[in-house]
Amino acid sequence: VQLVESGGGVVPPGGSLRLSCVASDDAFSWWAWYRQAPGREREIVATTTVTNVVYYSAAVKGRSTISLNSAKNTVFLEMNNLQPGDAGVYHCAAIRLGGISTIWGQGTQVTVSS
Repeated sequence: VQLVESGGGVVPPGGSLRLSCVASDDAFSWWAWYRQAPGREREIVATTTVTNVVYYSAAVKGRSTISLNSAKNTVFLEMNNLQPGDAGVYHCAAIRLGGISTIWGQGTQVTVSS
């Protein structure tokens, strides 16, 4: 199973982006987005489940939306009003239905710069 992220890039302050994460196969019960900036620990950004229970970190709540297309095994993260503190490598993570191990994607770089 592979998780492949896309949608990263350079965004000006105040801009928006939409990240995507596609799973190659299997079915998952839980999905998440994490991010890691240089010199900082990885932090959770948002999570969702197949029953649409969602969580947002305080840092992104109110300006981010995580959504899931189960039929396409794809999870999205839309973020608005991006600031330099949002920059980093964004990783997708997921847990299989009935599983306990977390599967990770390689990440997609987000840079916030004018």
